[in-house]
Amino acid sequence: MASATRRGDTYTIRTSLGYDSKGKQIQKFTTWKPAPGLTEKQIEKELERQKVLFDEKCKGGRFLDGSMKFADYADYWLAEYAEKQLRPSTVAFYKLMLKRINAAIGHIKLEKLQPNHLMQLYSNLSDGGLREKRTLSPAGNFREVLKSHRLSQAELSRRAGISVSVPAVLVKGGYIASSSAQKIADALNMPVYKLFKLSDDGNKPLSGTTVLRYHRTISSMLEKAVKWQIIFSNPAARVESPKAERKEARYLDEKQAADLIQCLQDEPLKYRTMITLLLYSGMRRGELCGLEWPDVDFANGLIDINKTSIYVAGKGRIDDTTKTFASKRVIKLPSHVMALLAEHRKEQMTERLNAGDKWVDGSKLFTQWDGRPIYPGTVTQWFIDFIKRHDLPEISLHSLRHTCATLLIFNGTDLRTVSKRLGHANMTTTANVYTHAIQTADERASEVLSDILSPNKVKQA
Repeated sequence: MASATRRGDTYTIRTSLGYDSKGKQIQKFTTWKPAPGLTEKQIEKELERQKVLFDEKCKGGRFLDGSMKFADYADYWLAEYAEKQLRPSTVAFYKLMLKRINAAIGHIKLEKLQPNHLMQLYSNLSDGGLREKRTLSPAGNFREVLKSHRLSQAELSRRAGISVSVPAVLVKGGYIASSSAQKIADALNMPVYKLFKLSDDGNKPLSGTTVLRYHRTISSMLEKAVKWQIIFSNPAARVESPKAERKEARYLDEKQAADLIQCLQDEPLKYRTMITLLLYSGMRRGELCGLEWPDVDFANGLIDINKTSIYVAGKGRIDDTTKTFASKRVIKLPSHVMALLAEHRKEQMTERLNAGDKWVDGSKLFTQWDGRPIYPGTVTQWFIDFIKRHDLPEISLHSLRHTCATLLIFNGTDLRTVSKRLGHANMTTTANVYTHAIQTADERASEVLSDILSPNKVKQA
């Protein structure tokens, strides 16, 4: 049974949970302060109730305090908050970051965690000290390996139980973790040494933007610990935020965008439709892969964006909610884009007939040959290959979203309209990302106004 000791106007309540492996008694403590205005008798009665509650919490494993290690708290935070409240893709990203975080501070008790521990962590991340040491890169042309086994990147990722992005990295000659390399070797029934070689790129420093994400994640976790009354203050709040590099959004200008559209004409209809849709709508890759035919209003030329398709390691491809509430939106598309969608729908129906009983019923706009939803990573890899084949500017798939927004701003579309089309939560986000376009549009406006109000024209008027 818990006991209580009075200390001024508060009471220290303690209970014993037996002994540890070294014979040391395990004790838990908490502090209780009576509400103002209670009589001695009322305090005595409430104190007994608090002692019983505290005793039950501790013996039921529901009492947390600052003596727990950061790694143990991280597991609790993931189970009790992140996995219940956050999107699966966000949780997967946090778990990935926690591997490095726990390697540095996981052994430290929450109550002992100091700003200098976090500053050292950020320093190590910045110079590559906490990156995975043992990384492997392809021993040869990995695309040829896939061809020899008659496997697509998506199929290999499914068989090996790895992210669909891993084969894409290998095709480009990049490096991967040794654990992923072993899974691939097992799936192909080949020894690791024949497929991969040691890479020295594993210690490449993380960018300032990525280090800032680590800081924000740790700060958010510790702020929740303060709210749950596990610790009294957040040590991350006393650390200066790491500096993030400000990068301009990469985009195509009008001529380059026109060249890209021209190059698409000889490409497979499915991919031509996807890239055209991304360019004209400004939607995200996941939003594109999440579209279903009921979301398309052919009569009015509208697309209802209400979900996103993502790949989560260990779970595969899943549908999730949009990035934010504002990301749910309905946008208008030109008639020729809707006509391209209608043409793609006819081709999909033909594919369904050809696949016969192998077709997996569903309503996705973009599918694999057998009707299963297409992987987002497949679209990305196709676009990378497309850019290289046509010697187009080196942009990412996400650059099509930036191109859409930039061209709209350049040509006088107001910021509120652009923000809503992109699904941003507020116009500030749009303004911060597209500063370059806004400045150029403002310069154009100045020139137009100067032309309208030039002294000669005013005199003539």
